[in-house]
Amino acid sequence: AAADPVSVLPGSLERGSWCNEHDTMHKRLDIIEEKVIKTVEHLESEVKSLLNIISETTSNIPIAPGTPLIDIFDGKY
Repeated sequence: AAADPVSVLPGSLERGSWCNEHDTMHKRLDIIEEKVIKTVEHLESEVKSLLNIISETTSNIPIAPGTPLIDIFDGKY
């Protein structure tokens, strides 16, 4: 029963310890969440940059008359 935080009396030492661990875990999760968000934003920026480079490069390639145009992205971007 002592390991169950709900059954521990308020103000006891065990409950305080459990709350501290809980708070510490949430702080760590907040840090991880922030790092994941920043990483995703960075990757989105890199992908957009690469897509722009590909788009610029493909638009500058001379096409022989009569060559069918192919959308390498299938209209998804």
